[in-house]
Formats: sequence, structure tokens, C-alpha cells
Amino acid sequence: MSDDLLRELAPQVLAAVTRRYGHFDEAEDATQEALLAATTQWPAEGVPDNPRGWLIRVASRRLIDHLRSERSRLRREAALAAQVPPADWLAPAADTGDVSDDTLTLLFLCCHPALTAASQIVLTLRAVGGLTTAEIAHALLVPEATLAQRISRAKQRIRDAGARFEPPTRHDYDGRLRAVLHVLYLIFNEGHTATSGVALQRTDLATEAIRLARTCHRTRPDDAEVAGLLALLLLTDARRAARTGPAGELVPLAEQDRDRWDRRTIHEGVTLLAAALAHRRPGPYQIQAAIAAAHSQAARAEDTDWPHILDLYDMLQRFDDNPVVTLNRAVAVAMVHGPRAGLTLLEALDSDPRMTGNHRLAAVRAHLLHQAGDHEAAVAHYRAAARQTASIPEREYLLRQARLAAR
Repeated sequence: MSDDLLRELAPQVLAAVTRRYGHFDEAEDATQEALLAATTQWPAEGVPDNPRGWLIRVASRRLIDHLRSERSRLRREAALAAQVPPADWLAPAADTGDVSDDTLTLLFLCCHPALTAASQIVLTLRAVGGLTTAEIAHALLVPEATLAQRISRAKQRIRDAGARFEPPTRHDYDGRLRAVLHVLYLIFNEGHTATSGVALQRTDLATEAIRLARTCHRTRPDDAEVAGLLALLLLTDARRAARTGPAGELVPLAEQDRDRWDRRTIHEGVTLLAAALAHRRPGPYQIQAAIAAAHSQAARAEDTDWPHILDLYDMLQRFDDNPVVTLNRAVAVAMVHGPRAGLTLLEALDSDPRMTGNHRLAAVRAHLLHQAGDHEAAVAHYRAAARQTASIPEREYLLRQARLAAR
């Protein structure tokens, strides 16, 4: 039995059960119970001929059992009586609905504006990604009980907001698409470079973000920013194998063995990006993908077209003026105009409260100071950055850089 199959079927099952009965929160719990039943029964009994129908049937029974156990079971049973599926409910007409549209509906529901970004992420991973509470808690390094409470609160907020399982309207689409893409972007970033723990990367999260971005792209193939996000994730993930050494240590971009980059994934990402840019509706994800493509097309680090990358960062900052963009742009400025120019740009971030305690600001400053020949200051900032990060591979890398700068 493949975990990939269950994760692919999870949103389809949840969508079918929610569409038939409503009650998103109860339907989500019932779907999780059906997925758990499959993990225990299918290895012993074999995968059923219609795995989607099997999961829908089990989830439906669990949902009905739950509703019947409520204090208001008499009232609810009367309302549900006509909806209880017959024995032959596995027929396509009973649970159909466009699978891609269903997944998009779930994504938009999980990114409801009543939820915080953190709640949107965990609900998306559970409802659309099919991950269990334990899997999400492990991936995000959050206690399982804490995560369960967060999921429960998120579903309560969706219920209180009166959200319904309905395809997004044009207003919803315009208003929430950015949130949907941002959630997938954040999930990928946590998988690409974990904020804490012993591993630099969490491949399961990165892979799940790419899978969901593909689903979104299949549903909206003509949306340039959806394609841009998928291209960005693919181009970034293509470097995964080269980002760590034999002992799991961090290998920076300039030192990576580019023969280990996944050229097939790079080709897919570049092709997607070209198609997105052809729409002539540029956006921040397309521009970030173009930056990643520029890096991927350099055979050696010294072949990187930094002036072009700096132009792209200038464009990106006009679209999305935030401190992380400024930080990355400072590196490009340093590569084109020298480290002192990059250091000058970083000064604007010192007073930005969003960067308080951010180890990347100290790390970039240390790197540019090292390049500028101010080794003593570089050591101090490398050590400060090491203290600020909770990622063990990043901390060890920064301390190694501090030792090099001290020589």
C-alpha cells in the first residue's frame, strides 16, 4: 500500500463526504479515521478495487455514527435519513464531482481569512495533504497535543464563520488565491530549510507542497502566478541532493556540486516558467522562479549572471517590498557592486522589527563583512547568527564560517 495513494485520495474523500453531508469539521475527522483504517486493513486484506469508494463509505459511516451519538441525534437523524447512502453508493453518480475542483475548494476553505497563517498551514496539511496529526506535529516539531488543539480551533473558526463547502466564487478566488499560494510557499520553505532540528531539510513537507501546487496548477493552468509558484518550487527543490554533505552538513549554493542537481526537474521548472511569462502578467512567484532559473542555468558558481539577478530583485522589490527581499537583494548588490554596497543596503533592516532576532540578517552581514576583509566583525556576526538559529546544520555551518573568518 502506498502512502502516496492515501494522500492523493484524502482530499477527494473529504470533498465527497463534505459535499454530501456538510459538517466540514466532522467530515474531516471521519476522513482521517477512514485513512487510519486503510493503513491497518489494506496491508493485510489488500487494496480494494475501488479505494476511493471504500474510503468514502467508511468515512460516511463514521460520520453518521458520530452524528447519531450527539445529543440532538433525533433531529439530525431525521435530517440525515434521506441522505444515508444505499449499499450501492459506490456508483460514480453518488460521489462524483470534479476531483481537481474539489481539491481547490478544500484549499480555499483551509485558507479562510478567519484563520491565522499557522492554522491555514496545519489545516491544509491535514485536510488536503492527508497527513495525520502525528505526522504534522513531527514535521513542524510541535507537540501532538498542541497541534491537535490548533486543528480543533481552526475548524471551530471555520464553523463560526459560516464557511460552506462550495467552489470558490470569483470574489473568493481573487481574495484568497494569494493566501493559498502563500501557504503552499510556506510549507515548502519549511521543508526546504527546516527552522529547527537536526536535519537541514524535511523532504516530506517539500514534496507535499509541490504535490499540492501541481494540483492547483492542474485546476488553474492559465494562472501565471500558480504556474510561477510551481516553477519556483521545482527549480529550488532540484538542488536538494547537493545541499547537504555526507554527514548532513549544509553546503551553500556557491559550493554545491552542480552535477547533483536534478536536470529533469530544472527543465520542467524552466518550461513552466516560460509558459507563465508568456501571459505577460508578471508576479512575485514568477520573478522568484526566474531568479532560481538564472542560478540553475549557470554551470559554475562563477558563471552566475548576477547583474540579471539583481535586475530581477529590483523588479521583485517593486512587487513585494519586504525585508526578506531586501536581504536577498543585498547579496545580489554585493556580487555586482561589491560587499560594502551590500552592507549599506542591510542598514535599512536594522530598524525593521520584522527582522529582530532573524539569524539570516546576521549571517548575511557576516558573509559580506568577511568578503570586505573585516574579519573580526565577521566572526562576531557569524557567532551571533549561530546563537539565533534553532537549526543544528545551520548553526554548525555558521560556527565553521566563524572559525574560517578568524584565521
